[in-house]
Amino acid sequence: MDRWIEKDLKYVWHPYTQMKDCETLPPILIEKAKGIKLYDNKGNIYYDTISSWWCNVHGHNHPKIKAAIKKQLNSLEHILFAGFTHKPAILLAERLVSITPEALTRVFFSDNGATAVETALKMSFQYWQNIGEKRKIRFVSLDNGYHGDTLGAMSVGGVEQFNAVFSPLFFPSFKAPSPYCYRCPMGKERASCNIDCLKPLEEILKNNGEQIAAMILEPLIMAAGGMIVYPKEYLEKAAFLVRKYNVHLIVDEVATGFGRTGKMFACEHVNIQPDFMCLSKGITAGFLPLAVTLTTDRIYYAFYDDYEKRKTFCHGHTYTANPVSCSAAIASLDVFQEQDTINKISKTMPVFQEGLEKMRDLPFVGDVRKIGMIGAIEVVKDKKSKSVFNFEERIGFEIYKKGLAKKLLLRPLGNIIYLFPPLCIKREELVYVLDNFYEVIKDIEP
Repeated sequence: MDRWIEKDLKYVWHPYTQMKDCETLPPILIEKAKGIKLYDNKGNIYYDTISSWWCNVHGHNHPKIKAAIKKQLNSLEHILFAGFTHKPAILLAERLVSITPEALTRVFFSDNGATAVETALKMSFQYWQNIGEKRKIRFVSLDNGYHGDTLGAMSVGGVEQFNAVFSPLFFPSFKAPSPYCYRCPMGKERASCNIDCLKPLEEILKNNGEQIAAMILEPLIMAAGGMIVYPKEYLEKAAFLVRKYNVHLIVDEVATGFGRTGKMFACEHVNIQPDFMCLSKGITAGFLPLAVTLTTDRIYYAFYDDYEKRKTFCHGHTYTANPVSCSAAIASLDVFQEQDTINKISKTMPVFQEGLEKMRDLPFVGDVRKIGMIGAIEVVKDKKSKSVFNFEERIGFEIYKKGLAKKLLLRPLGNIIYLFPPLCIKREELVYVLDNFYEVIKDIEP
């Protein structure tokens, strides 16, 4: 075994990894990366089909973002953000306000997706406390939603595989059925339903609205919960309902933001004005940790008062608005603009989505889901009954290994196999990925 891997297995504990598996399939040592390709220490190449956990937007080692980081390091690497500020944070906040929904005018910085969500939850909660609505202390979310791994974010999450062992630590929240069309919670067919899965949400809001502070959801695609792509009408109607019952709307765009759905933000597919937007992952194009929570003037001014009134938002992180991270984020936004990224991917999306659609007829493919440059298939044992592979069969792990043999980095979510490539992917690279992805899925052996 390579000495570096020996040291890794001696000292390192990897996330979302059963370390015992590493005895037979050790971690792969990546030494460099460029574009959508990763290069290991043995000379092997892997196509990064999942953007290194959905954060790499413009490809690895992008020269413009690298240059911005180097330039920032020559002047300021870090400073506390309480009572101090710096130009990269100010410029980034201005840019984000200019490209997000109109009502979002204030930017609060943090470190990662879960902290952006925690910030939104706490802001919403304290807003109602500050204006005297003391009963509004609960939240509502979707039962397949995922919003991060901190306890607050998990309390409004619903992925049983991640949550079960920690559930005694969560605060209680209301859960509404997910708009999961392939496995409709109402037993309906999408072609003939009237977004009936919205009715339980309305009942929750109608009966409990006076004690609910906010609803949180991922707009149009529920990512870690199974890459569940749902109808635009659901998002529009859910936004209407929370307004009707005087509840905040938090949109978690950590995974969906920065071009992934074919628009800069998934919210742009519909006409809604959220009270909070959570951003991270692609914000620095995968170079450095950074997150933001955007909110409205209405929320902001509920905290704006004399100090002795105790309305201050007492929340923050050591690396809040790190200037190097902010500089990387500004450079990434520049790349979007200079390379006309959103327009370019509109030409790539048909190739991507047609390639995925070809997999629908494969024996173990139950559903094909796609939006923008995100695509997923749900593998099943039986198409008619939609029966799933058992946890013990580890079909995802087998597909991961088959993917490596085809030079594809895949990271299945159980029975959900997805593609989430960097937006810079070239046509010939996309064709290679789709062709080999097809071969991997075709060769599934239960």
